[in-house]
Amino acid sequence: MNKISRRLYSIPYFLWIVLFVVLPVLLVAYYSFFDVSGNFTFDNYRRFLTPVYLKMTVSSFWYAFLVTFFCLAVAYPTAYLLTYTKHKQLWLLLIILPTWINLLLKTYAFIGLFGAYGPVNEFFGFIGIGAQNLLFTDFSYVFVTTYIFIPFMIMPIFNSLEEMNISLIRASRDLGASSTQTFKRVILPLTMDGVKAGCQAVFIPALSLFMITRLISGNRVVTLGTAIEQHFLVTQDWGMGSTIAVVLIIAMGIIMYATGERKQKGRGK
Repeated sequence: MNKISRRLYSIPYFLWIVLFVVLPVLLVAYYSFFDVSGNFTFDNYRRFLTPVYLKMTVSSFWYAFLVTFFCLAVAYPTAYLLTYTKHKQLWLLLIILPTWINLLLKTYAFIGLFGAYGPVNEFFGFIGIGAQNLLFTDFSYVFVTTYIFIPFMIMPIFNSLEEMNISLIRASRDLGASSTQTFKRVILPLTMDGVKAGCQAVFIPALSLFMITRLISGNRVVTLGTAIEQHFLVTQDWGMGSTIAVVLIIAMGIIMYATGERKQKGRGK
């Protein structure tokens, strides 16, 4: 009865995976072999290997790397400080709350903040710097994207810090290790799983962003997500859009697999 009940309970899960994960991916892969006229072709993949799309791919990975780097630079010290605060749950709630707000609303809020007559430029004028062109720049895209993804970096790092055995830190101090040595040799290695999980949670979705590139950077930043949107909604070239999506899915899978392999090797040792 237990085995039968487990199989019955697992049916909705497998149906969900098949209907909303496997079939959509297969459908995208299917459309990638057709041109605008509906003819079967491999030209979409040949076009992707041209300098235009290769440059776009490099740009997507570069901006995703920048966003992940800045998220990590802010999230790790924040998560570390949270472990020593008295009201951890309250601070965590304040960090998570922005994720409950619609992404479009947050994007439009930054348009108002960074606008020519927004509060940021008013502050710059007050201190004598003068109005700056903050919107439609690389800076605005990286800043807004980093702000949006920071909670997804903080949470796994915070969890790994919370699960860490404090006695190991005390032991390193008793053995004469400095604060820097303790961090490099004890704290950082023990929290690497959280760092990797946070980097995955930020880097992978940052590769496929398209709405922020249009509203915040004014298409100054062009990513693979932007190209997919353009091909599906503007040029109506579903085949090329599907091809880019397939390449993006493969890239995400490679990143997740590589990270998973490193974890397994570390545990095996």
